[in-house]
Amino acid sequence: MAVQAPRTLPAEQAARLRRPSWRDTRLLVGVILVLASVALGARIVALADHTIPVYAARGPLPPGTELTPDELVVARVRITGTEGRYLDARLPLPPDRVLLRHVGPGELVPLSAVGAASALVTRPVTVPLPGPPPAGLKAGALADVWASERATGSGLEAQYAPPKRIARAVEVFHVADDAGSLSATSGSSVEVLLDEEQLPLVLDALANDARTAVVPVPGTAPGTGGDP
Repeated sequence: MAVQAPRTLPAEQAARLRRPSWRDTRLLVGVILVLASVALGARIVALADHTIPVYAARGPLPPGTELTPDELVVARVRITGTEGRYLDARLPLPPDRVLLRHVGPGELVPLSAVGAASALVTRPVTVPLPGPPPAGLKAGALADVWASERATGSGLEAQYAPPKRIARAVEVFHVADDAGSLSATSGSSVEVLLDEEQLPLVLDALANDARTAVVPVPGTAPGTGGDP
């Protein structure tokens, strides 16, 4: 019986690598993805840098503060539909304008808080103090004003009635350790902002040589983090 020789299988030819063609779908998809990533990255960078310069308060600014470069700093903020609501640092500061309300340190200055001095609803009044100002009494803080009316006598023999609070939670505008240029008395002084109801009581106490005291409201001094 004859033995048949084993059949040989045809040799496989190695696949030849072909150069990619612009017609290759995978290549086109890859190019599109790269271009899309570049465009998206450029868009994100552009949005992140889309800011405008506006003015912010350098420190606590009470009502009546005149707008000057010494009181303000420039901050860059991202536009989120609020453009035109704050004081634009690209423009000159408006002349003859003051703050109509308190602006805290670092707070952006809103245009609604800027106006003419005649629009202020409060007036600064200087209250002399017999000694140094108490701790916590600084611009932007709240304080109560107390007064003791003179009952009898004068000078060192004067007698005074018990103290009464004549103004509650008024804002401190300015504190002076040496009141020599502001008051005839020795010691210190503090300017407080009074509305129309508080103004007559405080002016009457000062005109009649009452003993006055300005007592800070705890937790309201700028930087304390407390609430009024």
